[in-house]
Amino acid sequence: MAIAIVDYGLGNLRSVEKAFAHLGAEAKLVTSAAELDAAPAAVLPGVGAFGDGMAGLDQRGFSGPLRAYAASGRPLLGICLGLQLFFERSDEAPGVAGLGILPGEVKLFKGAAFGARGGLKVPHMGWNGLTFASSHPLFEGLEEGSSVYFVHSFYVAPGAQDTVLATSDYGGRFCAAAGKGAVAGCQFHPEKSQRVGLRILENWVKSLSA
Repeated sequence: MAIAIVDYGLGNLRSVEKAFAHLGAEAKLVTSAAELDAAPAAVLPGVGAFGDGMAGLDQRGFSGPLRAYAASGRPLLGICLGLQLFFERSDEAPGVAGLGILPGEVKLFKGAAFGARGGLKVPHMGWNGLTFASSHPLFEGLEEGSSVYFVHSFYVAPGAQDTVLATSDYGGRFCAAAGKGAVAGCQFHPEKSQRVGLRILENWVKSLSA
């Protein structure tokens, strides 16, 4: 069975699909909850706004099934907006509930935590190094400080410290990857992060058969 890439009308879907194909992994876009439920592992990618993302999931009938998928213990990987949608709420869309798969919220780059150095541009766009908070299988074989590619104005603020898998720095430390159990996600784009990003996706694929 192929890895399911959830198509909810937003996201860099083809780039993610091509990255898995480059690794020799079978992955396909899915447009229904039934297709998602039949898959042994799933990816929720995303580029765009939190409110639009949740609207797309709701309209295509994915919100409840994704919560159930995560609760079932099957592997679920979020990328960029996909990771943000795992959380409970976002500054970007007040009043819009996220999937609530992971505890915490999504915040805008602003205020004392990120203003001390001055001159920060939002969105945060470019290459930044990772600091690993745990020895998670996603990062096997990677050196501390390995650089990945970010494009985002908002960052996840997990409500539980043990869900932080990696951090990065943009005028202050922020969570660059989060997860718990079989759920994991990256704020950066592994499909655009060249060798390091492909290694992260390869590590995730390998973990499916572990």
